Amino acid sequence: MKIVHVASELYPYVKTGGLADAAASIAATLADQGHEVSVFLPGYRAALEHADALKSERCLGLRVEMGDEYFSGELRRFSPRPNLSIYLVCRDEFFDRRGLYGNGERDYEDNYHRFLFFQKAVVDSLRLLTLNADVVHCHDWQTGLLPLLLRCAERRNRNALAGLTVFTIHNIAFQGIFPLRGYHRTNLPDEFMGIDGIEYYGQLSMMKGGILFADKITTVSPSYAREIQTPDFACGLEGVIAHRVDDLSGILNGIDTAVWNPSIDKFLPSTYSVDALQGKGDCRSELLRMARLQAEPGVPVFGMVCRFSEQKGIDLLLANKEFFVREDVRLVVLGAGDRRYEEALRGWCATMPGKIWVANRLDEGMSHLIEAGSDFFLMPSLFEPCGLNQMYSLAYGTVPLVSRVGGLRDTVIDIDADPLNGTGINFPATPTGLHDGLARALLLWADRGRHAEVQARGMRRDSSWAKSAAGYLALYAAEE
Repeated sequence: MKIVHVASELYPYVKTGGLADAAASIAATLADQGHEVSVFLPGYRAALEHADALKSERCLGLRVEMGDEYFSGELRRFSPRPNLSIYLVCRDEFFDRRGLYGNGERDYEDNYHRFLFFQKAVVDSLRLLTLNADVVHCHDWQTGLLPLLLRCAERRNRNALAGLTVFTIHNIAFQGIFPLRGYHRTNLPDEFMGIDGIEYYGQLSMMKGGILFADKITTVSPSYAREIQTPDFACGLEGVIAHRVDDLSGILNGIDTAVWNPSIDKFLPSTYSVDALQGKGDCRSELLRMARLQAEPGVPVFGMVCRFSEQKGIDLLLANKEFFVREDVRLVVLGAGDRRYEEALRGWCATMPGKIWVANRLDEGMSHLIEAGSDFFLMPSLFEPCGLNQMYSLAYGTVPLVSRVGGLRDTVIDIDADPLNGTGINFPATPTGLHDGLARALLLWADRGRHAEVQARGMRRDSSWAKSAAGYLALYAAEE
């Protein structure tokens, strides 16, 4: 099968969150299974500087129509493994920047033009390269207009570009909403400008376009597929989802076990497995040393790695400061995002040296060490389409504490609700819920035999992409 994925980020070339990991893993898994896989990615500065991309070759000059103007660019290609081609859509004006979507303070003002150019360039490339794709699989709002642009290009040029289009919602809270006055840049017929098209409360929504015009819509967990049909989680798009509910499915993400595997992890000072856990203790010691935290035997270490945003439950964590003051525990937090959360966490850390460590940065190696060196991992998200860190935690023998939402609900079995199969602790996404979850973690820690059983069950869970890939292939094949 010829499969094309289109995404705004892809590990290890550029990453701000789970989208990069998910897109990379599904593409690599399908390629390893013998499918012919292509991935289109914006030619960001960081991507072009990666060692793989330095070997890329120019395969097309681009001349992309946007309104009554044409924007030039180029398409570069490299192949990091058999059956997998990465295409970089390059235009320095749009993508030669430090950040992917903004400067850390706010989004780039020209994001509409940047990602419209990207999507239109992909459509032109599919035509010029004659890839004859069986499937074009688009990810999140940055690719939301692509299914519509593709079908309109097929109609205009009278040639087929894809058998099936799929649009995956990784996070419906980010919708790609822009002023409607930019519609003419799409060169789409006027019929798609209204309420039955991509217009959204007087603006233009790329996310809405993907939901309405892709052949199939997926989300990254079964629970999230149900949640986005409700006002509490759909962020205003529940009516749009209702029109396509028969074509909506939730396919749970997996993890890349070639990257996230404690027995071979290159970022760890010592590797380990479920049957040989000694190395986890070494990782714990190294984590505490690097974080300059007091290392005392028998004191549990809580870890957290996330984007600092309201979604990730930072407010719930800050509401439970007293727990970390009162109890003899350690807390390690890694991430970046909203300045108010960065400042609040740094300020809290400064009041509790030796007990709490906070780092405001993205650090792939440190995130691996936190997963390996912690005893418990915190994910108090207000909503979580899938989440990957809880699955990393299970694989690394770090008991996850997760709020009872989305993919967290689907992947972590509560130890009290199901004592024989439990792999972690679930709680309501409230300050009290998190407090109760933390208290239950201490009870589990005190019963070391039970803790070891829960730890082993998590490590033996199969969280690989094999099952997820089978779900996508079944979806692709259903339309053949």
